[in-house]
Amino acid sequence: MRRQIIEVEGVDLTLGEGAARVHVLKNVSLSVAQGETVALLGPSGSGKSTLLMTLAGLERPDAGSVRIDGRDLGALSEDALARFRGANIGIVFQSFQLIPTMTALENVAVPLELAGKSDAFQRAEAELAAVGLAERLSHYPAQLSGGEQQRVALARALAPDPLILAADEPTGNLDSETGAAVIDLIFAQQRRRGATLALVTHDPALAARCDRRVLLRSGRVEASERAAS
Repeated sequence: MRRQIIEVEGVDLTLGEGAARVHVLKNVSLSVAQGETVALLGPSGSGKSTLLMTLAGLERPDAGSVRIDGRDLGALSEDALARFRGANIGIVFQSFQLIPTMTALENVAVPLELAGKSDAFQRAEAELAAVGLAERLSHYPAQLSGGEQQRVALARALAPDPLILAADEPTGNLDSETGAAVIDLIFAQQRRRGATLALVTHDPALAARCDRRVLLRSGRVEASERAAS
């Protein structure tokens, strides 16, 4: 039996202040096993991206718990949480989130350097080659296409060899052909490494490629369906 990598129990989260406060997550519980691929689906405002950011440790819940590979994220200080996230959770955002003044190689290597990896640039070069960008190491984000920028972001997320790959609408800013190529790459790298994949998407066809589909509505998990075998 595979161990549970993600364990979310009874999570509540409210964001905003005053009249703008919104109860985004309501008593959410979810478990994801090692190597499993899970799509988080739901209409805009359903809480799927917030749930992804919560299990990635970028949002702290008001109530409930988030455990990653047995570690309670709520028990960690901000510094300890940042170190744990950097080593165990790779995040791919819709908007790439690359540093514009750094080359592709630097964008991937710098987080590794900050984590104390002595071979940061060698690892970054290997990761960029793995996503098909061996010839683009010295290019800046503005010199890369959207698809290339997202592949740099994927290489950066995968470089620490994380337990979890968290992807928030990773094809949202790409055309359909480029997006399909990026998704193929994400699934190929996930399988090769045995990582757990949590993927936010609006695309039912993309969700169908995952082992399980979790539907959120109004901040609650409405359904969890396994893919037909």
